[in-house]
Amino acid sequence: MKITLNRSQALKALPVLTQSQENMVICPQGHVNSTNVFAFQDQLTKAVMCPGSASLMVDMSQVESLDSAALMSLVSTLGLAQRLNKRFSLCSLSAPARILFELTQLDRAFEINEFATIAA
Repeated sequence: MKITLNRSQALKALPVLTQSQENMVICPQGHVNSTNVFAFQDQLTKAVMCPGSASLMVDMSQVESLDSAALMSLVSTLGLAQRLNKRFSLCSLSAPARILFELTQLDRAFEINEFATIAA
């Protein structure tokens, strides 16, 4: 299932496309920060907890900026996915986001792909 989170809806999820019964993709847009991180975290948690879902990918191609609250939300979701033995990955990071992940050394913790493809 592909979920798009956009600015105008304050990161409320809209199911758009089913990619696979086992794989989900979430596509946040705009600025992910302390003002909307609770909605973002809620969507990530629901996606990871979804029965029958083996993996979750967050397509970061439309994210303009992240703050520390957004990073902590992603780290929390990674931990939850690991406890549930589910795959959690990020893809399509912008150059500034990639630098942020490298500076915080979170690029070592996350599976980061160039493009939104989920391998079996």
